[in-house]
Amino acid sequence: MLKFGIAPRLQIELIGSFQHFSGTIPDYSGIGDIGAALKWRVLEHAPVVGDLALQPSLKFPTGSAVHGTGTGTTDVGLLLISSHDWGGYALDINAGYTRRSGDGSRAPKDATLWTVSSGGPVYKRLGWVAEFYGLPRTTGPAGEEGIVAFLTGPTVEVEKWLVFDAGAIFPLTGAQPHALYAGLTWNIGKL
Repeated sequence: MLKFGIAPRLQIELIGSFQHFSGTIPDYSGIGDIGAALKWRVLEHAPVVGDLALQPSLKFPTGSAVHGTGTGTTDVGLLLISSHDWGGYALDINAGYTRRSGDGSRAPKDATLWTVSSGGPVYKRLGWVAEFYGLPRTTGPAGEEGIVAFLTGPTVEVEKWLVFDAGAIFPLTGAQPHALYAGLTWNIGKL
């Protein structure tokens, strides 16, 4: 995922992936679906909602639905993002909706999500994040029961422009598996 600030209140996000499945016969590698989103901060420091942003998105079916690297659908989404900052600590509350093309046999035609996350410094360059998130039940041939999970882990600020993160995901309800994650955020500067 790449994010670019294109104006003081606008950010473009480019999304893509490469996946490898082992243990299948034969093993398979391929690109996943690609997409783009535009995040627009419509309010700053507003009562109740804090910094409020709208993020419409569009995903294209570039991955393989047959091999599992894509859904075979074109998706249109909208994410509402409410952000609050208190010193070095942050609270984000998000709600989203996605509408997909297709007949609903590979992926549900409609899907929603919600998240409540927080993070901040712990000691010097060490920080911590925690997030509750949910994917409510979907319907149709590819429908699934809803899930609720908890994600938590440390962040390490190597430089102001380079932050590593890692952690674990714990299912609370539904079929969300236990998972580990790791990543980095690299601010490459102004374009």
